Amino acid sequence: MAGEQREGGGGEVGDPPAAPVRLLQSLRGKICDAKQLLPYSGPNKMRDCFCTVNLDQEEIFRTKVVEKSLTPFYGEDFYFEIPRTFHNLSFYIYDKNVIQRDHPIGKVAIKKEDLCSYNGKETWFPLQPIDSNSEVQGKLHLELKLNELITENGSVQQLMVHILECEGLPLVNGQSCDPYASVSVVGPSRNEQKRTKVKKKTSNPQFNEKFYFEVTRSSSYTKKSHFQVEEEDIEKLEVRVDLWNNGNLGQDVFLGEIRISVKVLRNDSSHRAWYLLQPKDNGSKTSKYDELGFLRLSICYTEDLVLSSNCYSPLRSLMLKSPEVRPISASPAFILGEVCRDKYDAVLPLVRLLLHHQKLVPFVAEIAQLDLNDTQEANTIFRGNSLATRCLDETMKIVGKHYLKVTLKNVLDEICDSPKPCEIDPNRLKEGDNVDNHKENLRNYVDKVFFCIVKSSMSCPTAMCDIFSTLRHMAVKHFPKDPHVQYSAVSSFVFLRFFAVAVVSPHSFQLRPHHPDAQTSRILTLISKTIQTLGSVSSLTKSKPSSFKEQFMCDFFKTFEEETYSKAVKKFLEEISSTETKEPSGVSDSLILKEGEMHKRALGRTIIGKRNFKKRWFSLTSHELTYHKQKDKEPVYTIPIKNILAVEKLDESAFNKNNMFQVIHNEKPLYIQANNCIEANEWIEILSRLSRRNQKRLSKYHPSVFLGGAWLCCKATSDSTEGCCVCTVDVPADVALDIDGDRECERIHRLFSMNMQKLLKMEEACGTIAVYQGPQKEHSDYAFTIEDSVTTFKVLQQIKAITENLKELHDKHKKGSTSAKYGSQENPIVGKGS
Repeated sequence: MAGEQREGGGGEVGDPPAAPVRLLQSLRGKICDAKQLLPYSGPNKMRDCFCTVNLDQEEIFRTKVVEKSLTPFYGEDFYFEIPRTFHNLSFYIYDKNVIQRDHPIGKVAIKKEDLCSYNGKETWFPLQPIDSNSEVQGKLHLELKLNELITENGSVQQLMVHILECEGLPLVNGQSCDPYASVSVVGPSRNEQKRTKVKKKTSNPQFNEKFYFEVTRSSSYTKKSHFQVEEEDIEKLEVRVDLWNNGNLGQDVFLGEIRISVKVLRNDSSHRAWYLLQPKDNGSKTSKYDELGFLRLSICYTEDLVLSSNCYSPLRSLMLKSPEVRPISASPAFILGEVCRDKYDAVLPLVRLLLHHQKLVPFVAEIAQLDLNDTQEANTIFRGNSLATRCLDETMKIVGKHYLKVTLKNVLDEICDSPKPCEIDPNRLKEGDNVDNHKENLRNYVDKVFFCIVKSSMSCPTAMCDIFSTLRHMAVKHFPKDPHVQYSAVSSFVFLRFFAVAVVSPHSFQLRPHHPDAQTSRILTLISKTIQTLGSVSSLTKSKPSSFKEQFMCDFFKTFEEETYSKAVKKFLEEISSTETKEPSGVSDSLILKEGEMHKRALGRTIIGKRNFKKRWFSLTSHELTYHKQKDKEPVYTIPIKNILAVEKLDESAFNKNNMFQVIHNEKPLYIQANNCIEANEWIEILSRLSRRNQKRLSKYHPSVFLGGAWLCCKATSDSTEGCCVCTVDVPADVALDIDGDRECERIHRLFSMNMQKLLKMEEACGTIAVYQGPQKEHSDYAFTIEDSVTTFKVLQQIKAITENLKELHDKHKKGSTSAKYGSQENPIVGKGS
């Protein structure tokens, strides 16, 4: 159930129920830094280290390499929608080796069930040793049976071990393994071993092999070559199954083991179950972790159990009425922000839901008015961290992601790939530095970034323009005598909270793959500071340099011809806060939406070329998908987006390879293998969104390939036969917005449930205000904004009733889902059997 495709993100009232219950997993966090790493033993003790994030043993993210350090700082954020089940989240630190394989230093492994205990806090984890015998994932399905055979010498008991299949075995060196199983029956005086055949290139091998072991002899049998005693105690026997990857030159790799006491057959002569594979000897080795060092991490793992769409109709309707509630502080959306300890938790699902249903602009306008009512001076407008400013921050992140790429990606790539020295702080300059050259370099970078921004108004998303227009008119109405407030109301967001933040941390906005190094980070900080001030029109021009704390920045800023920049800023702010209809801006083919190295199957091959996969560099723009022999080389093959008919996953059995997908277009399908499940999911999502409106999109597809004169999936003998599976049709058409309305409703429900005690306190406070007849005073026993106690009380009653009803539906589902038998595929046995 985890990692299912979303079905029906809209969830409008009156729609038929969407998919059954979905379990959607997401992982957000930050790899901060490491300390006390084990030094080299030689004179050069420093290491070149990087860190990876792994689901079980599948790498899904890698940081940059930090050179020559035993305390590397990474500062890299990550966010993933997790498309499959997993058991452990692991972080590995490697020492980079140019010649040989990278050397693992240590790891942090966290069980899935323990992840929630680390949510919302940074933690120092000791690095654990990396032992190949403990790197285990997957499960095994087997059957044990005791048979009694009648022979001429009497009866003999025979143990049958049936190895049926495995599921979820790890990738080895990025590829599916060649697994086999060894089966042993171990007792006080015996150790018999047999093994299965090797299954090639698969993480889900189907063995279906039976092995027989005699476990007792007849009383008349006297030969004792296998037994020390005539009658062996069956209950002392243990079945041990070891999974191995068949390696080259006899270098087999351990994949996991299970041990089952034959006692399981005490009450039943047959036992059939799924088992989770375990480390060798159950991972009982002890080590001094603190000798390897420590890794500081911030982790937030969430599971959303999303019910069918009609279950959320009452909550959705209630939340969407928020902009119409008067006063706005009594609205359910505002109350959500009041009861959440961190407003960010409330803002994320709230903005996405309101944006999805075109209700965000009126809501932001209402809550922004609350901010204006508390603002005494125009030059401090929208500078706080209120619900309004946070909602707009999140809106810009959601709808402005593509806008940032169009505007800044090329210039930031230029700066980060070949940074020129720009340090102008006298205290940071090194001997021999030419400060004039540094100023010139910095000035050139600032100009490039600044003019990219002020010329980008035609690319600004409509949702941002609508909000900016509203805020601009509200500010003018509130401060009618200030000629600059119409600009500062917008610049405080678009320059200070959007572009300046993206410049200083481009990796957080997917503009760069990694956190910049220290030198580049310093350059970006200086550029960001200057851009913020150039974009500020909240005060008179002559006072702008005073906005810098450092004298060297004041001196640098004075080199700009401010009137020229002020005019450009005002024109830009007027354009992005105008309600006039804009012509859609043409997006250049050179704007890369996604790129990376993957393997693709050679096109036009027959069965002889079944294994012919080549590594290629893939690049995607809003107009075409191309692949190249190397990055920055001319494309070898191009698929126009308008020609894509479907983008779907490919069965592992097609080529015995994991993480494969297919791009079906006017010619032969293009079969691609991504490096991990996250990457495959991301490519499928973005390609599907880009091609969603194509008129000739398929309704059915083949989940496997046409080989040997037939489709492997449905056995049809014509390569033009209509597909045998229904295509994924639930991907939103808007490239910029990928919003699952039902999931956002579930997140809002979860927040209300978690903060039920605060809702009750708020309800109690409403009652206290309603009956209090004395003079108005500050209520020190609660910190809620309650302007109208009667309206707020009624809304709270509705929230409580809806939340309780959804809780009952969740409990009902959980009660039904826990019926999976222990030992089933959904609920495998953990650890040693007994």
